[in-house]
Amino acid sequence: MSYKTYEEYSQPYVDEIKSSYESILKNIGEDTTRNGIVKTPERAAKAMQFLTQGYNMDPKEILLGAMFEEPYDDMVLIKDIELYSLCEHHMLPFFGKVHVGYIPNGKIVGLSKIPRIIDVFARRLQVQERLTHDILECINDTLQPKGVGVVIEAQHMCMMMRGVQKQNSATTTSGFRGEFKNQETRSEFLKLIG
Repeated sequence: MSYKTYEEYSQPYVDEIKSSYESILKNIGEDTTRNGIVKTPERAAKAMQFLTQGYNMDPKEILLGAMFEEPYDDMVLIKDIELYSLCEHHMLPFFGKVHVGYIPNGKIVGLSKIPRIIDVFARRLQVQERLTHDILECINDTLQPKGVGVVIEAQHMCMMMRGVQKQNSATTTSGFRGEFKNQETRSEFLKLIG
């Protein structure tokens, strides 16, 4: 399935998830016939389908659809890409920014494709560590650049709203391949995103 820029729903999926949300609401003590709640199960089901649509998308297909031959061989950096995902442990949001740099090896990719593949991986139940790795390996395997680096900075609602309740905490993860393992290249990348 290719990348979608609009919301599209599978009604059988919505109906099945809707009944689960109705059960959850009843089990927490909510009146599912109350005016403000009547449509909540369907809205929540549609939201969940949208927030997990990455399972039905192929990020490599997105990159391959916009690869171009180009002799440019200096760093390409796309930074401050907005990130929204759901943690797989509590199904609560985590959000932040992704920074991606790569050094082409004869091929470049349309700039909008990097944020799109981030969305594909983020629209699955995730942990930040795996998300970093998924983005990194997809770019590395598909573009086969001289090097690639990915840094994610995110805040996790599962830490902020429940559990330890640390509202000002942030988590940073990173991954590097090829020339980005070289200290000079990595330092340039980190300075540029700083």
